[in-house]
Amino acid sequence: MVKIAPSILSADFGRLAEQVIEAEEAGADWIHVDVMDGSFVPNITIGPAVTEAVRSATALPVDVHLMIENPDQHLSAFADAGADYLTVHQETCVHLHRTIDAIRELGVKPGITLNPATPLNTIEDILSYVDLALVMSVNPGFGGQSFISSSIEKINNLKGLIDQKGLKNLEIQVDGGINLHTAGSAVSAGATVLVAGSAIFGHPKGISEAIRLLRKAVAGEPV
Repeated sequence: MVKIAPSILSADFGRLAEQVIEAEEAGADWIHVDVMDGSFVPNITIGPAVTEAVRSATALPVDVHLMIENPDQHLSAFADAGADYLTVHQETCVHLHRTIDAIRELGVKPGITLNPATPLNTIEDILSYVDLALVMSVNPGFGGQSFISSSIEKINNLKGLIDQKGLKNLEIQVDGGINLHTAGSAVSAGATVLVAGSAIFGHPKGISEAIRLLRKAVAGEPV
């Protein structure tokens, strides 16, 4: 079954624990935490303290996406905060194997991602070492952006690489512009984990209804 990972980037931070709990009760599979530093991406978001608060509010896997420069300096802090997954960008890691090894040594599952314009072949050699490969379907930095249509081809090509390498347990995550109109196409191309922020936390009928409708869209049912 395709996993749904609501991104707290679009949550109401005044009611963060309440909204995380509601997402879990509505059937979310993971909780996604977007960490931005104002350097690698233009926005500044959250750090280990908020990650720890999310960890305290849910029994679901906490999936932390580090959109930051020098991620090696912060891995242990996010591991200590309760991250189950730590995903780093190919563009920010000079010694990528070393970074991935460091994440795993902390007892956390490592993930790798790349910006929309970065070629897929730049992460081909690391796929055998990670638990998650994330396709960014928007340029990272802000929530609520539109899905970049060429991401479908990239997801499909990533699925082909994974199948070629026999990496049956490697998750293909897609983040950016996921909603009722794009979720089905992403899953058809090979996505196994969908990150959705504004489509869930910003839905006019609430979090539970948003997740219910997203699951229907993934299944190809009318919504």
